Amino acid sequence: MDCALEIHDYLPLMYPSASEGEYIRFVWEAFESNYNAGKYQFAMLAFHMLYMSYVYFSVWQIRQAQPGDFAKSVIFMKKEEEAGLLNASSPFSFSEINERTIFKFLRLAGCESQHIGKFQKLVDQRNEIAHPNGNIYFSDQATAHQRIEGVMQQVRGIQAHMPAVLHTCLLQFLRDSADPDEREVADINDHVEMNFLHKYYLSRKDIEASLMCNLSEFDTSPFKGEVQALVAALRARLED
Repeated sequence: MDCALEIHDYLPLMYPSASEGEYIRFVWEAFESNYNAGKYQFAMLAFHMLYMSYVYFSVWQIRQAQPGDFAKSVIFMKKEEEAGLLNASSPFSFSEINERTIFKFLRLAGCESQHIGKFQKLVDQRNEIAHPNGNIYFSDQATAHQRIEGVMQQVRGIQAHMPAVLHTCLLQFLRDSADPDEREVADINDHVEMNFLHKYYLSRKDIEASLMCNLSEFDTSPFKGEVQALVAALRARLED
């Protein structure tokens, strides 16, 4: 079980709506209860849902950071899929798109074909256990741990390509937020929560990566102090 806990570091710290947070908790509890009952095959189905949720959050961040490139990348898709991607109101809207297809957008973060193939392979493996084919692929804890580690390797692989995307998100947030008179939310902590953490569905790992961003463009800004305060408020989220 401990090996599976790592995935929480890659899932958002908080969600814009209570229902989204409840959904992720529900899926985790489905994994946990089936794992503890020795029903590893069903536990792996739930864990795959957490994995795909992570992928959707990452693609959402790419869409937010690179709207122009994202829009260009969907022009050869089916019309209904194109509309679904461009008009998505949350990362969970991506669930309407073919799972193998959604991974292709990770190319915009620098993932190459060999990476995409490895990520997609988990979908194929999930399909093997999701149909009534008479096979029990995960009948013991050791096999389940092996699959969990395989999933986490892919999560780490995707995350390794995300820093540039996350830096773009942070820089845009700071540019938009530096002047306190321009903020719709006066309280700095609430502002960070609503307009950065919620907007980009940021995880602990995402925050850690974003804080490595070069902020030298603000060195001569009249709002340098405000930028530092925003970054400090974001950093404090890691200590909560």
